[in-house]
Amino acid sequence: MAADSVKSEASAQLESDNGDAKSSQKAVSSNGEAAAETLSKRQRKKLLKQQKWEEERELRKQRRKDRKQQRRLQRQNHPEEEEGGEAQNVRKRPRREVTPSSLRLVVDCSFDNLMLIKDVRKLHKQIQRCYAENRRALHPVQFYLTSLGGQLKQSMDEKDKGWVNWKDISIKAEHYSDVVAKEELVYLTSDSPNVLEELDQKKAYVIGGLVDHNHHKGITFERAKELGIDHAQLPLSSFVKMNSRKVLAVNHVFEIILAYLEKGSWQEAFFTVLPQRKGAVAVDQDGTAVQEKEEEDSDSDSDLDTPDQTEKTA
Repeated sequence: MAADSVKSEASAQLESDNGDAKSSQKAVSSNGEAAAETLSKRQRKKLLKQQKWEEERELRKQRRKDRKQQRRLQRQNHPEEEEGGEAQNVRKRPRREVTPSSLRLVVDCSFDNLMLIKDVRKLHKQIQRCYAENRRALHPVQFYLTSLGGQLKQSMDEKDKGWVNWKDISIKAEHYSDVVAKEELVYLTSDSPNVLEELDQKKAYVIGGLVDHNHHKGITFERAKELGIDHAQLPLSSFVKMNSRKVLAVNHVFEIILAYLEKGSWQEAFFTVLPQRKGAVAVDQDGTAVQEKEEEDSDSDSDLDTPDQTEKTA
């Protein structure tokens, strides 16, 4: 009797435990279903995609190992084919022969106190572009950054800490007139009456590091005159007619000179670099925009046709 009583109690306890477990599973299931119902269609899709990614992790790892092993065996069994393949890849991607130029380009950063911080950050981006373009240029110039300090240096320290490791650039806190002899300096400014026809490899051309939206018009020209150094403007008007003002961004002037060193043509250099929003149109030797000349020719052709048309009508 005692044994039967113990068995019945144990059976009752087991059923109770099973009931609790089932209730628990139902609760979890209902909670999971409720959670699933609260998820959007996109969230459920993302969750399934993540689950599939996790499930196939080991499979992807094994596939990578297999591919690596296959490449290793291929190199061991067919070394001559591998060498031929490498040579073929080299032929497909010919590397240009880089010939450094002795010409010096200087970005004058002495206008820091005249700019708002948002404009200083724009100048920082333009300098980054100059550095990047010079690094990949066919004829890289001797790049100088002078009078670095104040807001610009702070922006560079905060936004681009790697600038201290830049290569093939001379970064100075001093003014450019203390770095380069005055007789070798030429300030590039659109207000100069002198037009630059050719680049002198012995000169150092200065670009004003100023983003001011024309608030300080003519300041780079005045600075050049105060220091008694040569000045000139790019021959933009001789080759290009633009809808906007002739003042270019620092990186545009920099890139135009790099393009001229590569192509040997001012017109090609201008149209390679100038953004479309400037509305640049080629100018003929007589100073007339090519597009205008074509329209004039078209109008004159129409006028010439008029008498014939009149005769036919008559």
